[in-house]
Amino acid sequence: MPVLRRRTVLASALAVPAAQAGWTSQPAQASPVPLAGQQAPSFFRYRVGALQVTAVHDGMAYRSLDGFVPNAPPGAVQQALADAFLTADRFPITFTTLVINTGRKLVLIDTGNGDLGAPTAGTWMANFRAAGFTPDQVDTVVFSHFHADHINGFRLKDGTAVFPNAEIMVPEAEWAFWTSASEAARAPAGLKPNFDNVARVFGPVKDHVTPYAWDKEILPGITAIKAEGHTPGHTCFAIVSDNARLLVLSDITNQPLIFARHPEWSAVFDQDAAAARATRRRMLDLAATERMQVAFYHASFPATGHIEREGDGYRLAPALWNSQA
Repeated sequence: MPVLRRRTVLASALAVPAAQAGWTSQPAQASPVPLAGQQAPSFFRYRVGALQVTAVHDGMAYRSLDGFVPNAPPGAVQQALADAFLTADRFPITFTTLVINTGRKLVLIDTGNGDLGAPTAGTWMANFRAAGFTPDQVDTVVFSHFHADHINGFRLKDGTAVFPNAEIMVPEAEWAFWTSASEAARAPAGLKPNFDNVARVFGPVKDHVTPYAWDKEILPGITAIKAEGHTPGHTCFAIVSDNARLLVLSDITNQPLIFARHPEWSAVFDQDAAAARATRRRMLDLAATERMQVAFYHASFPATGHIEREGDGYRLAPALWNSQA
């Protein structure tokens, strides 16, 4: 018997008459059900030893491909998007923060867009509350770096401080750069709005900010890892409990489906492109070598899984959905 190609089989199946397939030719009359405009609440819990981690989604945004990957031909970027089954004319960026329940403290890593992001973002607070949390329960907010999509959820555009009881922890290298008047004065025009935004978010609480150093345990079970390039103080985290480990990769990629597979590419957001590329490869190689579970800020929700080597790049193997937290 000849081997049929998949398209031939599919075409044959679709050609089966409706009556033979068991379908009714006249649909039953019923009241139309309106199309829903939203997904279910987007939070996902998993364990790292004795710690419970909750990924909280903050929606997504789309970027034009024009200049988004400055060191790659546009056609190559379009092909990479198509290879990942993504729309080839725009770049999708998703946002996912982490809430870590230590059993004693509730720790938040980054805060999302708040009410200043794209229209398709800004779902963080609804998802955070749906996960059973309230802002006053947060004991500590740890920031990975100071891009707006990571810090604007801390202070809304009307000036409201969202987490009234939280200790504020920031990378000392990031704090030194973005609060420096001399750095602001010599910054290119494209970076100046970020200096202003950092002042808006942290200015009212600048005397209550705790800078932390790299390569030290900044909270029980949470170690800050030097990961500069994306920004001068960009930080990743190793979370360890019992024999379990989670590597929080923050913004080493703007989408692992593209930048893990092509770690030599740079994103327009990378301030020091060469350092960002070196950091990306170093951190992805660490995750693959150590077989550590990873969490990304910008990856398809729930933005966690494992990294494996693939050719000259890497691949994210997404974690399996698990209803048990």
